Amino acid sequence: MTTKKTYSARALASDGILSVLLLITGMFKIPSFLPGAEFQVSAPFAVTIAKNLGFKRYLMIGIASSLCGFFLGVQNILNITVAMIYRITAGAILTLFKDSKPAVIISGPCGTLLSRVILAQLTGADMRLLLLYALPGMAFTAVTAPILIKAAENWGLFV
Repeated sequence: MTTKKTYSARALASDGILSVLLLITGMFKIPSFLPGAEFQVSAPFAVTIAKNLGFKRYLMIGIASSLCGFFLGVQNILNITVAMIYRITAGAILTLFKDSKPAVIISGPCGTLLSRVILAQLTGADMRLLLLYALPGMAFTAVTAPILIKAAENWGLFV
């Protein structure tokens, strides 16, 4: 006889809160030295969620976040596509290389890189410019994601 794993009320509530936090942190932009190259605070937060809760829960939280943003009118299908490419790439790297600090460092930048490459294909924009403007955010994510993960572990979050 197999036991069915249930989704607790606590997990449902925390995932709902995390999806809203992911949406809100995506709305905060940090200015960059390159005009127009501001970057979102949500990227290192997303890596932290994926590392601590696993790929499946992270993806569900991300989908809920994107749906909330779409229904509120603050995201469109292109935003959601870029976000989902980021989530799948970053989450896959973290899943393949569990408990690896290099995976934590590169997962966000790799997600950004692939999402920008596909965005260039979808829109016809110059891929080099999209990548140039994404570089500050990629560096920010690579530096801050390990710090956020350590802070989450020290504070007992995601238990």
